[in-house]
Amino acid sequence: MKIGQRLSELRRSRALSQEALADALGVSRQAVGKWESGQAVPELGKLVEICDFFAVTLDALIRDEPCAKGVMPAEQPPRASLIPFLIRAKRACYAGHGGEQAPARPESHDLAYSEGDLFYFDTYLGGERFVGEEALWVQRRPVWGMNYAGRTLAPGFNGDFLKEALAAVPEDAPYRGPALYTRGASSYHCIVNGDFDWFEGYEEIFSEGVKVFECRFHGGAIL
Repeated sequence: MKIGQRLSELRRSRALSQEALADALGVSRQAVGKWESGQAVPELGKLVEICDFFAVTLDALIRDEPCAKGVMPAEQPPRASLIPFLIRAKRACYAGHGGEQAPARPESHDLAYSEGDLFYFDTYLGGERFVGEEALWVQRRPVWGMNYAGRTLAPGFNGDFLKEALAAVPEDAPYRGPALYTRGASSYHCIVNGDFDWFEGYEEIFSEGVKVFECRFHGGAIL
């Protein structure tokens, strides 16, 4: 296997964009693109940095030998597996009234879900006003995260309705709820800009035509 193909597989196994990897290595996105396409080869110093970043040996990178320093990130599932797992985790935790763990901080709400080498954690503080974070780990390595902050604006907010909407999280936007979810006089709306690597969004709930809840969120792939 060529170095470029191997590098591409390692990057994708961590759900990283070329730009994110370039930032981590201190090079341009174009340089990473040329390495992966075979138009150029990293100099020795960069090869060492790449090996350290992905926790693999030089032999594993240039000869495709299973000589990892630790756990092989190349064995991590691709994004096609991460997103379905993320959706299952969301439905099993807050949206499904489950996953509650002992709080790691005073008065925090911590929820967790795992499947094999995949681990999801959601932690938030507050009630009518709240802030929180969700994150994914693969083989004990953090690969994706999202921060959120929201508040209740008026009487009429129904927490169970919010959970229903969040349980309907779509695969093409696996962050909060769908673009629109309604039940009776309540309606949930969500707008997202970006993709799994880098995104931001806003959600709101109306009851009897009155806006009763809002939440902002943003996140993406992490190193």
